[in-house]
Amino acid sequence: MSDWRPTAGLEVLRLRARLYATIRAFFAERDVLEVETPVLSVAGNTDVHIQSFSLVFSGRTDGAPRTRWLRTSPEFALKRLLAAGVGDCYELGRVFRDGEAGGRHNPEFTMLEWYRVGWDHLRLIDETVALVQAALALVGREAAVSQTTFRDLYRDRLGLDPLLAGEAELQAALGDVRIDPDGLTRDDWLDLLMTHRLQPAFATDGVLVVRDWPASQCALAKIRPGQDGAPAVAERFELYLGPLELANGYHELTDAAEQGARFERDIATRRARGAACPPIDQRLLAAMAAGLPDCAGVALGVERLLMALLGTPRIADAIAFDFARA
Repeated sequence: MSDWRPTAGLEVLRLRARLYATIRAFFAERDVLEVETPVLSVAGNTDVHIQSFSLVFSGRTDGAPRTRWLRTSPEFALKRLLAAGVGDCYELGRVFRDGEAGGRHNPEFTMLEWYRVGWDHLRLIDETVALVQAALALVGREAAVSQTTFRDLYRDRLGLDPLLAGEAELQAALGDVRIDPDGLTRDDWLDLLMTHRLQPAFATDGVLVVRDWPASQCALAKIRPGQDGAPAVAERFELYLGPLELANGYHELTDAAEQGARFERDIATRRARGAACPPIDQRLLAAMAAGLPDCAGVALGVERLLMALLGTPRIADAIAFDFARA
């Protein structure tokens, strides 16, 4: 067998180690606590765009469910720690997503996720940019930083209002990109415009932050009412380095009832699509009801960051053994 060798070069493995050291030093300077949370949970991620791995535990459970779910992010457990009073914290560790394997995706990858108590998403943007610039310095690079709203990005580059345009207008804006429309929603068309029309044109040497997403794409973010007749928006941002999406951050929702309702809507959508329905994380909802502090959080893909540092479109170049060689 000839495919026993790593897919990443040894110099890349050394760069990864230096990146980890940089991340830990970055947060140590800011008094943000490193924590570890479970990889296996009785609950899963209900997000309709993310698929979870599950397994069956064969040992004693004392009546607890035998089916456990591999985490797609440490978010739910970190928020339980926040509700317990841990304060600013971060985790650097492996996460797992089913059905995501290819040039830019691997079913297991490393995620950095952190939370700042008393911050909103705007303040967290600045810290996320600072961390990315510290990472770029490892390879002797820096990047110009620009920031825009989701609405202005689509207006300026595609000539349409993403908060008001109908599905037909969104489909037409894809131009010669042909997609089977069966089962696609308005948000799906917005996502396709981002991935097929907008991201490929982002400046390769720049950091772009896109904030204030459509309220329909709020996920676990707070929603801010619109002003002067404008639609409401989610207090969410994404950070791109060149065409690669690196980070996704929120001014976090703290209302347990609203979060539970969002989970139930996810489950209803999953049932309608014939998708698996992981159990809702009731412990997260209980923690939120007990008192999740006002906070902002962000998740950053470490392999994506390494890909950007290396200037490669292949995640295999940034990971010791990709899915094909694991």
